[in-house]
Amino acid sequence: MSSNASSPTASMTQDDAATPAQQAPPRQSFFRLPAPVKRVFDRFPLVTYEENRAPLRSASQESGNVLHLFTTVEAARKGRPSYNPGCLRWQAYLRFAGVEFRTAVSSNHASPTGILPFFMPAAVGPTAQRQVVPSNKMKKWTSTHAARSVNEPSDVRYEAYMSLLESAIRKAWLYQLYLTPANAALVYKLYVAPCSSNPLVQASTSYSLRQAAEAELAKSSYSGAISEMDIFSDAEDAFAALSGLLGSAMWFFEAPSMLDAALFAYTHLILEEGMAWGDNKLGDMLEKHKILVAHRDRVLIDYF
Repeated sequence: MSSNASSPTASMTQDDAATPAQQAPPRQSFFRLPAPVKRVFDRFPLVTYEENRAPLRSASQESGNVLHLFTTVEAARKGRPSYNPGCLRWQAYLRFAGVEFRTAVSSNHASPTGILPFFMPAAVGPTAQRQVVPSNKMKKWTSTHAARSVNEPSDVRYEAYMSLLESAIRKAWLYQLYLTPANAALVYKLYVAPCSSNPLVQASTSYSLRQAAEAELAKSSYSGAISEMDIFSDAEDAFAALSGLLGSAMWFFEAPSMLDAALFAYTHLILEEGMAWGDNKLGDMLEKHKILVAHRDRVLIDYF
């Protein structure tokens, strides 16, 4: 249960309980709690918790549109890019759409859906409940609130190249970040240390992250085996294909689209010096594709 859950409420109200005259004689049960445990439950009865709600501070202390994502306090204050590609793509997409917003440090535990990012539009009134827009509904919300329309190409190549990006490049990202020993310090800085200062929790978090990455990569492999050579070879082919599609154009399809946002989410973090990669094979291969490097620089300068 998230630490952001509201106060507990009893699972049975007083009206539901029987009065002394209505209560049936006590029956013997083959299962009995030990007396010390029973005394604990008598003092602290079973309670149920309501669903996670939006962080209370969002309604009382924050104004305007707020995008909750993986970031640092300083980066949030300056509106800098998130260090998580899944969050950064939506950050860029909202910028493309001309949506005014600020970013806030968050975590999956703080998200009402358990996934970042989530978006909280400005309240429509001083007493209004703030709406929560999860990432899977953000595009729909943007379509009716954007200051300028974001290109949604009907070109059949759009879905094909999005799929290429989400398969080949994402897999290489997972391998480089989570399964490359030289980048363990980076994973610790981004996802482990902010989670807890407890060494046991940190060790468990590190293990879980690595296991999740291994499971996803193995599941996407035909043989179930994880091949570093094949993963990076596929990423190299994907970069070459995306570079060929973009060519001399500023954007993939006349105007900025989700494909531009999704590509930037990876290329920016791969090339960002502040990430302090211990081993950056993706950066080495991306530097060979000057068209994609220029695309990253253009988005960074124009929108961040």
